Amino acid sequence: MESKLKVEKSNITTMVGFVLLGFSDTPNLQWILFSMFLVIYLMILICNSIIILLTSIDPVLQTPMYFFLSNFSFLEICYVTVTIPRMLADLLTQKGNISFLACATQMCFVLMLGGSECLLLTVMSYDRYVAICNPLHYPLVMNRKVCVQLVTASWVSSVPVVIGQTCQIFSLPFCGSNTINHFFCDIPPILKLACGDTFVNEIAVYVVAVVFIMVPFLLIVVSYGKIISSILKLSSARGRSKAFSTCSSHLIVVVLFYGTATITYLQPKPNQSEGVGKLISLFYTVLIPTLNPIIYTLRNKDIMAALRKLLTKVLT
Repeated sequence: MESKLKVEKSNITTMVGFVLLGFSDTPNLQWILFSMFLVIYLMILICNSIIILLTSIDPVLQTPMYFFLSNFSFLEICYVTVTIPRMLADLLTQKGNISFLACATQMCFVLMLGGSECLLLTVMSYDRYVAICNPLHYPLVMNRKVCVQLVTASWVSSVPVVIGQTCQIFSLPFCGSNTINHFFCDIPPILKLACGDTFVNEIAVYVVAVVFIMVPFLLIVVSYGKIISSILKLSSARGRSKAFSTCSSHLIVVVLFYGTATITYLQPKPNQSEGVGKLISLFYTVLIPTLNPIIYTLRNKDIMAALRKLLTKVLT
């Protein structure tokens, strides 16, 4: 009995890293996936960088809405940089070894930036609410100081909670298999490797998910309920069309991001297979960040006009 305990203790204490399986189950597609994800990553970097550049240099885009959009674009760059380069390296080397500390760090930043994205999307919906429902007071309510404070709060509010949750999860004993059937260190696959009872940790995940996913989402729903009500009261059809167009891009992004995040972190653990979880994570960590700049630029006349103006200056 004593020797068995010693072996178990040894298994727990000697685990110094994990192995990310990623897409190793499709070895024939490794180079295709590498090329595809590399192109996607470069697209995300370029498109979001262009949005940041345009909102910085074009006087027409010097408004709170585009200030929040530029911060959102920078956040998207940070968010994908935490996962995609690591995934590309694993596809290139066909090795998924990751140290205990690197895995914890990656999880911490993914959750931190994901929480910031939820809060920033809420701030952006509040901005649209003030602009449409209270336009006369908009310059006063959404002044530069308030905008900076809201963005700062979005970036830092999740930091202490996420650090605490990451420390809590990685303080669990890990034994047996060290393979993670995922392409990055996420909560659900990591908890599956933990020994003993993880009930408290799962409850903590649900609580944090409710605070940073469901509460902001409900605030966005309330904001858009009031926005739609105000738009429908407008007498001008052109005014209604313009108001809807300024909100529709943001609303599409909200539905895509919150939908996949809710499925990942609020769905009961036994109901989600590893393959489905990996696919959903791929959707909100890669596909949605790819679509976001396209949604915001192609549906925004001001940004398209600023882009044409910039291209004209560069090419002439």
